[in-house]
Amino acid sequence: MPAHDSWPTLDELVQEEERLVLPSLTEDDAWALGCRAVDAAREQSLPVAVGIWRGGHQLFHCGLPGSTSDNDAWLRRKGRVVMHFERSSLHLSRMVREQGTTLAEKFALPASRYAAAGGAVPLRVRGAGVVGWMGVSGLPQVEDHRFVVRVLLEHLAGGPSA
Repeated sequence: MPAHDSWPTLDELVQEEERLVLPSLTEDDAWALGCRAVDAAREQSLPVAVGIWRGGHQLFHCGLPGSTSDNDAWLRRKGRVVMHFERSSLHLSRMVREQGTTLAEKFALPASRYAAAGGAVPLRVRGAGVVGWMGVSGLPQVEDHRFVVRVLLEHLAGGPSA
């Protein structure tokens, strides 16, 4: 099993998610978040797909140059993990790896529909809890995760998109 020393700990991931609480998740909010992510990815020429969902409704999607339909499939699989556990997909990836198991073994969740791989983060709305998720696919899983978190933090702070 590869070392995960550079990965955030489970406690760090929980604390990180507690800071990522949005005031709302309207269609306009999703557009602003998605455009911020696309702008940041374009500036770095990242070959990623970006998606934002509220419940089962996809509010934003963009496949950038170098991404493929496989990235879209990974997005959906990671997002199902977020909605099932209300934790980031990296949190679940770290948890099952530390336990030496898989989502399929521990929770009977088929790998064809659920991916414990970083890159999808729950979208919590103040007063409502987890209402959706935002994800990126195309980079190594920790980089996917960090990209989404950075975009969300910048959005919450009203800072630059890159």
